[in-house]
Amino acid sequence: MKKIIQLSILTFLLLIASCTKSDSEDVIEPVVNDDINYFIWNGMNAYYLWQKDVPDLADNRFATFSELYTYFRGYSSPENVFESLLNRPADRFSWIVDDYIELENSFQGINVSNGMEFGLKRYNNSAVNIYGYVRYVIPNSDAAAKGIKRGMLFNAVNGTQLTDSNYTSLLFGNSTNYTAEFADYNNGNPISNGTSVNLNKTQLQENPVAISKVITDGNKKIGYLLYNQFASTYDRQLNAAFANFKAANVDELIIDLRYNGGGSVRTSTYLGGMITGQFNGQLYSKEIWNEKVQDAVSADRFLNNFTDEIKNTDQNGNVVVQENINSLNLNSVYFIVSGSTASASELVINALSAYIDVKLVGTKTVGKQVGSITLYDSEDLQRDGNNLNPDHRYAMQPIVLEISNKNGQNNPNGYTPGSVTSPGIALAEDYGNLGVLGERSDPLLDRTLTYISTGSKGNFSQKSVEYSEIYNSKLATPASNNMYVKVLKK
Repeated sequence: MKKIIQLSILTFLLLIASCTKSDSEDVIEPVVNDDINYFIWNGMNAYYLWQKDVPDLADNRFATFSELYTYFRGYSSPENVFESLLNRPADRFSWIVDDYIELENSFQGINVSNGMEFGLKRYNNSAVNIYGYVRYVIPNSDAAAKGIKRGMLFNAVNGTQLTDSNYTSLLFGNSTNYTAEFADYNNGNPISNGTSVNLNKTQLQENPVAISKVITDGNKKIGYLLYNQFASTYDRQLNAAFANFKAANVDELIIDLRYNGGGSVRTSTYLGGMITGQFNGQLYSKEIWNEKVQDAVSADRFLNNFTDEIKNTDQNGNVVVQENINSLNLNSVYFIVSGSTASASELVINALSAYIDVKLVGTKTVGKQVGSITLYDSEDLQRDGNNLNPDHRYAMQPIVLEISNKNGQNNPNGYTPGSVTSPGIALAEDYGNLGVLGERSDPLLDRTLTYISTGSKGNFSQKSVEYSEIYNSKLATPASNNMYVKVLKK
């Protein structure tokens, strides 16, 4: 019986056939890694945005399964096979995981964490030493219970100074606990203050709608939202926050995306509709996939329109959330951003800028105008597909699309506040004085409120350019800086 390599949900077949075991004596009996390697090649051949640019992803690259198995056995791991098929340096964001359960959880804000969310910076006077600053603490976490607060600094873990070469193993290794040793800022060269806290990691779910409040400033009512991930599980809570803004008749809106690495494109579209409302049915964003997908799928499936309704379904098509969007009908919005603002966060900035006045306060964003899908080792590469391979939990998150606003614009170099194309104020966080999120003691929020009330950028003495971060705790989660959509069907 002839075997044919299947392309996936697009329901057309690759023009590649292999022999059966009876056709040849040199057919290789596949092991688990062969199955994984074939899954990687098959999914990338079908969906990868740069499929035509990678010779090993050509439709006619392998004539038989045995040839494919033999070739990829030359790599030491599935991760290396995946890496070999990426179009570097154009592709900065595709990745593979060995446990799709952790990935699925991470998309919904569930991660193994002690609740201390932090960024890592290099000492001002050292090329190797690193310190961490606490961005915020997740409620009901071990860090919260042990009194960790935003603005605290740590420079050692388990008695060892953090450096370029050891921070990964000390902070993100297999151990579920570590002792963080805290320090005083000392002009960016932290000195230990003798405080240490043992922190334990557990499976923890973070509500990304972290702070939602109305601030009265003079005669204005200003909505403020600290939003940390575009997680569809919390679309209802996001909509509820806008119901409160709407009931308060806010005049202006600040959305704080400084720690938001992205998430669901659909949730981004919902947020765009909550901020506005007057553009219902009009084009929010449009996607470009590879030629195979675009030839196989109806053109309207690549368009994301503003909507006045949240309608989310589970993998079986059952409606889990359906409600009207609470829209503010605003003609302007302010975003607080940073070097950790990426993907779906940048999408809402880009999409709305084609319709309303968008102003930014903070520092340059990541520049991630591409999105991904999750692919599994099943017949149609979907989680609920036939014959999901029970022998492993590998899944891929390859870049499959580029996304732009209604005018065909995006910015792979990121958005820089105060530039010609991104009006606003360039202002970095002060790691010696972070203040309290949601309060005027936070310099970025205070400056945004002043910007709204006076309409002036003013002269501000604080530095406007921050030293680049080495890493941050969110990048260590399976979801990382991701923008994702569902697999397209005909």
